[in-house]
Amino acid sequence: MAGMIPQTFIDDLLARTDLYGVINTRVPLKKAGSNYKACCPFHNEKTPSFNVVPAKNFYHCFGCGANGNAITFLREFDNLSFTEAVEELARHAGMEVPRDERTQQLHRKSKGLLDALKYADQFYRQQLKNHEQSSVARKYLTERGLSTDIIEQFGLGFAPPEWRNLSQNCDPDLIPLLRQLKMTGGEGGSSYDLFRNRVMFPIRNPRGQVIAFGGRTLGDDNAKYINSPESDVFHKSNEVYGLYEALRNNRQLTQLVVVEGYLDVIALAQFGIGNAVATLGTATNDDNLKTLLKHCKEITFCFDGDRAGFKAAQKAMENSLSLIEDGMDLRFLLIPEGEDPDSLIRKEGKDAFKTRLDSARPLSSFFFDVYSQGLDLTLPEDKGKLRALAQPLIGQIQARTLQQGIKNQLYKLTANESPRFFRGKKGQAAPSQPSHSDPNRSARNQKDGYYKQPAELAYKVTPGAKVCLGLYLAPAQAEQVIAQLQDMQGSKSAERILGFAEFIHDQKLATTEQVLAQLSQNKKHRQSFQNLFDSIELFPDAEVAQLEAKDEINQLKISWTEQRIRTLLQEESPLGEAKKQELKKLYTVKQTLKNRAAVTA
Repeated sequence: MAGMIPQTFIDDLLARTDLYGVINTRVPLKKAGSNYKACCPFHNEKTPSFNVVPAKNFYHCFGCGANGNAITFLREFDNLSFTEAVEELARHAGMEVPRDERTQQLHRKSKGLLDALKYADQFYRQQLKNHEQSSVARKYLTERGLSTDIIEQFGLGFAPPEWRNLSQNCDPDLIPLLRQLKMTGGEGGSSYDLFRNRVMFPIRNPRGQVIAFGGRTLGDDNAKYINSPESDVFHKSNEVYGLYEALRNNRQLTQLVVVEGYLDVIALAQFGIGNAVATLGTATNDDNLKTLLKHCKEITFCFDGDRAGFKAAQKAMENSLSLIEDGMDLRFLLIPEGEDPDSLIRKEGKDAFKTRLDSARPLSSFFFDVYSQGLDLTLPEDKGKLRALAQPLIGQIQARTLQQGIKNQLYKLTANESPRFFRGKKGQAAPSQPSHSDPNRSARNQKDGYYKQPAELAYKVTPGAKVCLGLYLAPAQAEQVIAQLQDMQGSKSAERILGFAEFIHDQKLATTEQVLAQLSQNKKHRQSFQNLFDSIELFPDAEVAQLEAKDEINQLKISWTEQRIRTLLQEESPLGEAKKQELKKLYTVKQTLKNRAAVTA
């Protein structure tokens, strides 16, 4: 059984299905021997690599690897579920899909509701063209700058102002279904339509079936927009307006733009940005995001620049943290206050709007835009506030690379720079003090020949000290550090680190306490390592120390690699094949190390 449909039926259905016919109606095929070829519909290519083999009832793309049978093709190309794909093939083959009684009841119920919604959709479209009061709706749409083609593409309609227009003109068999959908209400002569005197926006599922409506008032109703109530075929939090149109306009959909309103979606489509969608009057939630990420791994949230738009973007970001995976790209664009995507693209045009989309803030940057708002990160107190806000959310991030990158950025924003201490020469004037300093501090500090320099962003730490501190706080990393640095011949910093790492590894020390105990008991080791941390004024916590250690190892390896490249290039005699290969490898390693440093920067 697959989705309660017997496998024997599926096998029989596939045997009766003309795979060539199914695909050729969607992707024009050309004969190639006993098979057929085309440019693949699932990735961009110029040379056809998409092969259809009717004799074996399967297709395969040698470019992207897409393959399968007629069911697979419909699922991928038409964005159908498994059951929907089987139903589509069965309909063309004149076969009835077998189901158990309960499944048949659910199917009949859903089909009845969809039939009623289909009738309502056709009715509203017809009313926009023919109703005697539809001029108000047409005028509104014209004033909003919508073309006839875009109105037709999105299926806009008009709900007349009469109380019982939809229910009075439909087949009597549909009235109970419309009541189930709560599109009509009341009993007998007191019945009424939910949507009256409104421009109608059909909400379609990815297959193109109308599952609900949104209505925009043409009068002075308190609710400017209302949506259909939830039903067996419409769950508001799961649905996304414009997704069907985006999928239809972009066969290889690589990016989605999430906006706030129906008319934003339609205006962007009219100007050639056909990948915009909108949530249905709710903040972007887990269900919306799962739907979006199912179809696309790159999403840009484009919201108004007012306070409400900012909060909507923040909510979308927070809800995405537990869902985003490595390889996904979420970005955030807040447009100028007082504008919305509809008004802005009409003012600036497509190219300027696309430039804005291209400059949208990545999640890793927007995260700190949000949580550092109103904070002065030169103050330790505000650094603490940022940490308190950010750390619980960082823990929710499932994408390990993104999580580590945001952790690194949080550390860089909130680390307290350590002050340096100088031994002043007798009679040497101390540096001028900050204006907020105690005026008597300078005299007190100079009494014993010392003065304190104000904290600086970059302070001198002996190369290798940060890695050694990381080892001291996490001795279990010793073996890994040895493996990373053992090939760096001639590097004094690497030698210093390796000496400490090999001591920890050889003595089988697993905790800081064990390191301290061994040093206290062994005079030779104590003398060897007693000055390792002299250049570090304040010890960070263990987590920060590990980040510092990783950064320093990377920088040491970059420096050593660059030095080795210079040494090879300065050799007078021509390089032999072995050294040429070494040089090539060094350039690759250097670029990899710099890319890694850029990620954590």
